[in-house]
This record gives sequence, structure tokens and C-alpha cells, in this order.
Amino acid sequence: MEWFKKHKIITVILALLIVAGIAGAAGGGSDSPNSSGDNQQPPNNEEGNSEQATVAKIGEAARDGKFEFTVKKVECGKTEVVSPDSDALRKKAQGQYCLMTINVKNIGNEQQYFSEGDQKLLNAEGQQFSPDSTATLYNSNNSDVFLAQINPGNSVEGVLVFDIPKGQKPVSAELHDSAFSDGIKVNLQ
Repeated sequence: MEWFKKHKIITVILALLIVAGIAGAAGGGSDSPNSSGDNQQPPNNEEGNSEQATVAKIGEAARDGKFEFTVKKVECGKTEVVSPDSDALRKKAQGQYCLMTINVKNIGNEQQYFSEGDQKLLNAEGQQFSPDSTATLYNSNNSDVFLAQINPGNSVEGVLVFDIPKGQKPVSAELHDSAFSDGIKVNLQ
């Protein structure tokens, strides 16, 4: 009892933080168009079949939440990336680097952050590979796809760098408007 009297302020602050964290977790997903039922984006097909609406090929635009994604190309086999600004900024792949050129357009009504960390490449076995943030930053003389804030109607284009095992080929990409969105699949073969 004596401890609570001495630490009353700390106890109250901790209780408020816990309540705020629970409230944030419960309400945090409601801003995502997919979780709130936001139907501003028309489906990619006339039937409205969600499976067909969430699958695209290289060069085709597909939508998830407030973003429209277009994968331009994927190239694998690089063993190292080097910054165009400095030869000292270089990173070697554990396996091989796959470079995915992507265009991301904000189709919503307010700014939205694009996070490269929410994007994935998948191999034939279904293993998921996240981008190597450092290699992505080093590979480009601009960092448009690195935590980019995109205003409505604007788009960014850049290259995401993934480190996958040698000899493997990515068969699809899974692209997300946020960590909480359903995502869209892009077939890479």
C-alpha cells in the first residue's frame, strides 16, 4: 500500500497509457479504407469479383485502399547495390537482389504514406521476402519509394530491393496500402 502512495502519479500515467493503447488498437484500423468499408474505389473488373479485382500482372494497375500500384518490371541476380552518389555506400546481398520497379499513385482524398516495409515478394513455395531498406536507399539517387508521403492524385516511382536466395525466382508480389490492408497480388510470371 505504501508503494502505491509513493508511486500514485506513475501508476495513473501507466493506466492512462494502457487505456490509450487499447483504444488506439481498437480504433486504429478504422482509417483504413478496407476496414471501414470505404467503397470509393471501383473494382478492377465489371463483375466485382474480389479475387479478380485483387490480382494483376506486370504493367497492369491494381488498387488497394488509397493506392493504385503498377509493377513495371522485376530484375533478379544482382549481388551488390552501390549508391550513385558514393561508392562507399554499398551493400552485398546475402543471396541475390531482386529489383522491383514500382509506381504508386494516391487515389484517395488525403495524403497517405507509402511504406516499402509493407510490400512483399513471394516465391513458388509461398515464402515471403521483405524489401531491404538499406539496399533500397543505396540503389537509388532518389528515395521516392522510401517512406514517401503521397498527396491525392500524385504518384511516386522507384525501385524496391529484395534479398532472396540465389537460384530462386519471385512468382508474385503482394502490395499493401498499409500494414492493415488486404493487399493486392501481382503475378510476376
